[in-house]
Amino acid sequence: MSPQMRLTAITLDCPDPQALAAFYQRATGLALVEESNADFAALTCGDGLFIGFQRVDDHRAPRWPDRAAPQQSHLDFAVDDLDEAEALLLELGAAKPRFQPGGDRWRVFIDPAGHPFCLTRTGTSGANEPRGVRGSAP
Repeated sequence: MSPQMRLTAITLDCPDPQALAAFYQRATGLALVEESNADFAALTCGDGLFIGFQRVDDHRAPRWPDRAAPQQSHLDFAVDDLDEAEALLLELGAAKPRFQPGGDRWRVFIDPAGHPFCLTRTGTSGANEPRGVRGSAP
C-alpha cells in the first residue's frame, strides 16, 4: 500500500518573492508566514496549505497563451463577484489578457510576475470542466 500524500504547499518561481506574496496577500487576505525572507515568502491558507514564492535568478515569466513560453502552472480562486474581484486585482497590479476562454464561467489574469491564474464564481469551480489556462489555449 502506498503512503497517502497530503498537499502542503504550492510554490511559484518569481523574481521578487516579497512583492508577489504582497500581491496575493492583498488579493486573498491570506496571512504572510513569519519566516518569509528576500529569497522565499509564503502565505498560509489556514488549513496547513501554503502558497510559496521563491526567488529564481533570471526568472522567465510564462507568456500565456503563447505555448513557446508555457504557463507551467496556475492557481484557481473562487469569488462571489467576478466583476468586483477583477476591479481589485487590476488595481493591485494584475493584468487581464485579451484571450478569455472561460466566457462567463471564469476569467484569466496574469499576476505581477507573469503567472496566469483564474477566477471563478464561488460554487461553480467546475472541477470536471476544461479550464481556461489548462491546455485549451490555442
